Amino acid sequence: MSIFLHEDARVVVQGMTGSEGQKHTRLMLGSGTNIVGGTNPRKAGQTLSFEIEPKGAGADRVSETTVEVPVFGTVKEAMEKAEANVSVVFVPPPFAKGAVIEAVDAGIELVVVITEGIPAGDAIEFVNYALEKGVRIIGPNCPGIISPGKSNVGITPADVTNPGRLGLVSKSGTLTYQLMYELRDIGFTTGIGIGGDPVIGTTHIDALKAFEEDPDTDAIVMIGEIGGDAEERAAKYISEHITKPVVAYVAGFTAPEGKTMGHAGAIISGSAGTAQAKKEALEAVGVKVGKTPSQTAELAREVMTNMSKK
Repeated sequence: MSIFLHEDARVVVQGMTGSEGQKHTRLMLGSGTNIVGGTNPRKAGQTLSFEIEPKGAGADRVSETTVEVPVFGTVKEAMEKAEANVSVVFVPPPFAKGAVIEAVDAGIELVVVITEGIPAGDAIEFVNYALEKGVRIIGPNCPGIISPGKSNVGITPADVTNPGRLGLVSKSGTLTYQLMYELRDIGFTTGIGIGGDPVIGTTHIDALKAFEEDPDTDAIVMIGEIGGDAEERAAKYISEHITKPVVAYVAGFTAPEGKTMGHAGAIISGSAGTAQAKKEALEAVGVKVGKTPSQTAELAREVMTNMSKK
């Protein structure tokens, strides 16, 4: 199995006709993602042609090197005419809130928001609106979600990993790619980049719960970073609800106090939000925390090796 993103995903790309939308539509198609359309009200009725290069797990499903993708005026039209059930958003920040709300109102099941630089007020509005409507949001400012061999929605390179029995949830896009690559021989059910902004639609806890309930995920890799208390809250949830092994990495041990680092949410004050505080909270509930991404990968490898011996 996989979580949140499955083989039946029929993806509509909001912002497909822009440069980033076109680039990543081509890459997603090359990894076997079933993209059924894009949206642009000014270009509705047109078709975009993509020359693709099959790559990564799922590329064996690619049967053509040139794919024609229709452009619809709205997400609702893409759902009615092409049975879309997942949206990925590459719309510029000033228009991203409207794009997400449009997808939610259309009744889409999952909205993956890649766009960075969205105002916090806009994110609060559309995240809360989606929660009220029962629509899952991943992001914003994230690399998206990949279930290797099944579907890849976002900007994660499809050839960094393979299907397997690990689950990954990460605040950091780059570290998502690194951990998936270092553990590619073991592979993943699903890798989720939740984004590092202060307001996000899917949290560490949401992913931990889903991985715990997934019979094909044996262990979980969790990547956090300085700022906020998401990792501390995840530690408490792990102690109360998670029976599967969890290994973790917290980015930002060398970050100077009080300085914003990278993501908008990565700011620390005193001991609150520091990498050390998060590490201690996680280790207190039995989570093994690596000092580096590579050491974290080795910890996950040890966990899987020990499980295979039982």
